[in-house]
Amino acid sequence: MSRKVHIKAPAKINAALSVGPPLADGMHPISSWMITVDLYDEIELTALDAGSLSRYAILWHEEASQTPDIDWPIASDLAVRAHLALEKHLDRPLPLQMKLEKRIPLGGGLGGGSSDAAAMLRGINALYELDLADDVLEAIAAEIGSDLPFLVRGGSGIVEGCGEQVEHLDELSQLDAVLVLPGLACDTGQVYKSLDTAGAPGVDSDRVRSLASSMIDGGALFNDLAEPAMCVAPDLRAHQHAVAELVDRPVHVSGSGSTLFVICQNSMESEAMASAIESKIGLAAVPVSAAGREAGMVVTSPAN
Repeated sequence: MSRKVHIKAPAKINAALSVGPPLADGMHPISSWMITVDLYDEIELTALDAGSLSRYAILWHEEASQTPDIDWPIASDLAVRAHLALEKHLDRPLPLQMKLEKRIPLGGGLGGGSSDAAAMLRGINALYELDLADDVLEAIAAEIGSDLPFLVRGGSGIVEGCGEQVEHLDELSQLDAVLVLPGLACDTGQVYKSLDTAGAPGVDSDRVRSLASSMIDGGALFNDLAEPAMCVAPDLRAHQHAVAELVDRPVHVSGSGSTLFVICQNSMESEAMASAIESKIGLAAVPVSAAGREAGMVVTSPAN
């Protein structure tokens, strides 16, 4: 019988994000403290017979809080591109059937597409028993997108350069938070253009690292892309103010937006806060906790 694997692709938040001016190639250097959380997309892969054409299906999971049209070309999907990149690296076909069920919102700064691609690399590595080391997968991932190298392993880490420099932290920070999903899509390119118009600050790696070396302090977290994201999507500012007024604590932007997040003291508080945000403000809100490497564990089984 053919083999089948099931992989979880966790969302990430940028607990801290410092961004520098663009380099000669237009890319922006960063220093970011990233943490994966237990909001997952899920991928099921089935190995196909040699000579078969690969098949891909992308749909919303029944638990997804937002389900806009999935209208992008299949060849441009990051998970599909990861499959093709791995085939190119090995110089041989790896025919498979992919079923990707998404929960992570689009254009939300949570790295959903990037995490799908990283999970695809892990999943194919297990499906075909390739025994490729993490650093090999990370090198392939770096050719596809800046968040991918970190997401191959996930957990907690410092990401620098243009995403290719990853320092995984040994201990996963204790994190309980609420993700607030405004239903807006922030175009990453436009957010960076807004940053450049205002003048990108220099990369402050020391500031990022000082935060990552201690317990998470919701009042000290920062994101150089928060203000540019609100310029691109003005409604985001109003949502941030509404949530901050309700919960009476700092409300942060993840990545290039549009997801907002609030640090909580424990899971009980995050569940209560998410419920209050949904009932009193009308925005989708999801309680989450930090998710380590086991979040992306690959489960292998025979196909039915």
